[in-house]
Amino acid sequence: MKPGSVRERKRVSVSDREVREGISVRYYDEHGKEHEALVTAVWGQPDQTPAINVVYVTSDETKRDPYGKQIERETSVVFSDNQSAHGRYWTFD
Repeated sequence: MKPGSVRERKRVSVSDREVREGISVRYYDEHGKEHEALVTAVWGQPDQTPAINVVYVTSDETKRDPYGKQIERETSVVFSDNQSAHGRYWTFD
């Protein structure tokens, strides 16, 4: 996938999979760039598609410290089916 390109979204039903803290998901940032992310919090009611908080390793090479690449956090990220924009959403691996 080329940087900045928008990837076609796969249709995945949240009801078929469990969303919980500690699972791995795909997060698409505001530019549509894909990141492997870890769920740190799940928001919403059991009968609704949840929003989540995630943490991921930055792809920005300038964001380094003595421990390596820095991490980034995003909050209240909606599932791909609930987002009309090309970024700021999550889906399953």
